[in-house]
Amino acid sequence: MRDDLILVDEEDCEVGFCDKVACHVGKGKLHRAFSIFIFNSRNELLIQKRAEGKMLWGGFWSNSCCSHPRRGESLENAAARRIVEELGIACGLRRVYKFLYSAEFGNEGSEREVCSVFVGRCDDEPVLNFDEVEEFRWVDVEELLREVLVSPELYTPWFKMELAELRRRKEL
Repeated sequence: MRDDLILVDEEDCEVGFCDKVACHVGKGKLHRAFSIFIFNSRNELLIQKRAEGKMLWGGFWSNSCCSHPRRGESLENAAARRIVEELGIACGLRRVYKFLYSAEFGNEGSEREVCSVFVGRCDDEPVLNFDEVEEFRWVDVEELLREVLVSPELYTPWFKMELAELRRRKEL
């Protein structure tokens, strides 16, 4: 079954559909995406190391979960589905903001997305889907911000942008 993503314009209006891989080759095609930040009751953030086999940014640390809604699927339903698929947990999510970004990963491909950022709370320990996630850890936000300053090359580009914006919005 094809994993068709939702193509959008810069205002996030749907303009068509395209295969997931085709959306990410070359300069990429603008498509809808989401990123999730899950905090526990100690206000630690769940971060994941992306599986090495991922097409883009495999082996990099990133936010709790990120992906794309499928054709006919709402962002909210896609986000809830994906945290179960990747992390084996479920939690309520709240959409905080949306932004447009692009990033190239060498000659491997690109991200070009209108990305909605969600925040949730959960104390359950993840049960990882190793096709997607290599490892995870709960981390204090201030410690994480220091780590990102010292070693930014270990983290995905969207994660660094989202961390800065969530901090600006006082969501961290």
